[in-house]
Amino acid sequence: MGGGVGGGADGPVRFDTKIAVLLRDDLETWQRLNVTAFLVSGLGTVLPEVVGEPYRDADGSSYLPMFRQPVLVFEGGKEAVTAAHERALRRGLPTAVFTSDLFATGHDRANRAAVAAVRKDQLDLVGIAVHGPRNSVDKVLKGSRMHG
Repeated sequence: MGGGVGGGADGPVRFDTKIAVLLRDDLETWQRLNVTAFLVSGLGTVLPEVVGEPYRDADGSSYLPMFRQPVLVFEGGKEAVTAAHERALRRGLPTAVFTSDLFATGHDRANRAAVAAVRKDQLDLVGIAVHGPRNSVDKVLKGSRMHG
């Protein structure tokens, strides 16, 4: 099971863990959507416990599984994203990064090369995704606000 607590079969669930995306507040709308999609895409591959069961409609059509819990999206200035990145790494939380360089690349190998070419404290981060215990993720996100 993936860390949920409380609630009945249909009642509200309070999760012990949190999936959060922090985006820089100066991104265009299309960039926010693209960055969010890329950032969360890796979580289910390394943290299979965050993914639920496949879906099936009443006609029997099958659909891919999705995260078992909400993905919370936050925003903040460049400094807030940089500070959150440092805190996430210091706490050892599973973290995904998206840098401004990735807007100019066209495929996965080029993305990895663009990140590998820059030291961690020099990355021009436009977004990060983190997963971990709720209180740890909250501390990582200090200084950011819910995306609205």
